[in-house]
Amino acid sequence: MSEHSGLTRAEIEEFWDSWLAGNREAERTGDWRMLADWYAEDASYGWMYSHDEHFMAVGRDQIRDWAIGIEMDGFDGWHYDYQVTVIDERKSMIVGFWKQRSGIVNDETGGEYEILGIGGSWFGVERQTSGPDEGQVKIAWQRDWFDLPSTAHTFMEIVKSGKAPESLLKRMKVAGHGVPGHYRYKDLTSSLWPPPVERGDYITQAPGQAPGGAAEEAR
Repeated sequence: MSEHSGLTRAEIEEFWDSWLAGNREAERTGDWRMLADWYAEDASYGWMYSHDEHFMAVGRDQIRDWAIGIEMDGFDGWHYDYQVTVIDERKSMIVGFWKQRSGIVNDETGGEYEILGIGGSWFGVERQTSGPDEGQVKIAWQRDWFDLPSTAHTFMEIVKSGKAPESLLKRMKVAGHGVPGHYRYKDLTSSLWPPPVERGDYITQAPGQAPGGAAEEAR
């Protein structure tokens, strides 16, 4: 059982199974906004594009409209197949590793265009203690990572093939700090690391000594 949220492994696994089923339905319909119901009302969801361009959505509405709305529009036919899942029931955390496949056939290989990098999502789940979701298990925070250079390469290969749908071409133009949810590091609306991790709730190893004793001097 979780030390922090009182969730059992069975409860986390049940929630995760429902999440996987929800993902398949979103892929089928092409509308990822339906997954907003899996998030807590005050959840945060972020990832990194570059050292000074980050995405962050805070609250279920921003997650629906931005993270799984604007950011996922144009990926019709794409599927995100989870390859392996790691669950830590003591911390109520889930890490899922996925492959990004486009549903568009590469005539040279006969397979789908695929982003050849390791991608994944790191989740913290909690039982809600108040409000309309009281008693339900929801995602409290999510942080993603993916191979951006490989993503850009695959996009360009699809474009060069002449098979890029108009929806994907439009999505490729959605970039930069002017897009909702895109922030410079100093302006992030939630911490880059998940809030409880940033607070130090799960410190595994104390900071090492910097060369020349800089870490000690900084104290």
